[in-house]
Amino acid sequence: MPTLSVSAGQPLYTNAFVLLCASHALFAASFNMLLPELPAYLTQLGGAEHKGLIVALFTITAGLSRPFSGKLADSIGRVPVMYMGTFACVVCSMLYPALAFVQGFLFLRFLHGFSTGFKPTGTAAYVADIVPDARRGEAMGWLGISFSVGSSAAPPLGSWLVQSMGINTMFYTSSALAMVSMLMLFNMPETLQKPKAFHPRLLLVGRDEWYDPKAVPAAIVMLCLYVSYGCLLTIVPDLGDHLGVPNRGLFFTLFTLGSISTRLFAGRMSDRLGRLPVIRVSVWLIAGAMALFACAQNTWGLYSAALVFGMGFGVFAPAITAWTVDLGDPARKGRALATLYIALELAIGGGAALSGWWYANNLDNVPAIFWSASALCLVGWVYLYGKKG
Repeated sequence: MPTLSVSAGQPLYTNAFVLLCASHALFAASFNMLLPELPAYLTQLGGAEHKGLIVALFTITAGLSRPFSGKLADSIGRVPVMYMGTFACVVCSMLYPALAFVQGFLFLRFLHGFSTGFKPTGTAAYVADIVPDARRGEAMGWLGISFSVGSSAAPPLGSWLVQSMGINTMFYTSSALAMVSMLMLFNMPETLQKPKAFHPRLLLVGRDEWYDPKAVPAAIVMLCLYVSYGCLLTIVPDLGDHLGVPNRGLFFTLFTLGSISTRLFAGRMSDRLGRLPVIRVSVWLIAGAMALFACAQNTWGLYSAALVFGMGFGVFAPAITAWTVDLGDPARKGRALATLYIALELAIGGGAALSGWWYANNLDNVPAIFWSASALCLVGWVYLYGKKG
């Protein structure tokens, strides 16, 4: 595979960058389109008490695979790691109709998480390789916007497909989107200089390889803030039904529109003002959104919370990703990003599992869950006190 040599003056908006963003959008669409419909589907299969595992199992695998994806991205290359993750998405989405029973469904959710354990790690490392350091936050903002566009467009499409043609059509469409995302990566030049051939020994991850100690501060902040996202993914579909939301996917669209509205601006500001001032602002936005979710009494209250929540993560995501690359070893960007994403998966999976257990299909428990998530966000703000970046 040819490698791409990147000079210090490399422009931001290259063909490779644009193509990578498009592939990332389709990848996001492929698995996000399932989320609004999976709680009801699992209930139909007879597994209503396992709703918290829909997200938790997905993120457990993603988290477990991050150390491997980070090491492989820094050894065999960014592009093969992206292929691996996207192919997992193709296969798992195709198999949901064949394993239409509770145990089979949960098994596939476990395997499906492999996709997000690999594709985003390879993608973020590739982007960090090809963009100028002074515009890293802006680049991560655009990459996040691509992911958000896929995430926002897909859930309403998934819900419409279920209502119009059945849930199996949604699963097959998800697989097709992932396949197109993978095809867009063909012939993309590798950015890792002197990539190695794959060997099974590369899957042996030592204690000094599975995470980057320099990136731990960013990972701790990620952990504090993304628990709220795990809570949201588990509880909001049922809360939306209770409040009369007509299309479950619309909530995710509003969340993503809020994210897009701030993401690029925030990425540029983190390049100019520093990462931490921008991250501190995002903490207050996300904590405030959790408070709005706790107080939501109608559809418009839920919509307002979704917009603020999206704005908060639109500010947070590019700044925390760029800060991670800033903190980490320049020669091992994959490992630094894997460290951040391990924290992300632990937070989402833990938030989903704990909120599902606490919720227990009792809407009276919902406000306390969201208030607790808001408080944990503020713990992250306290941790940032005195940090520099």
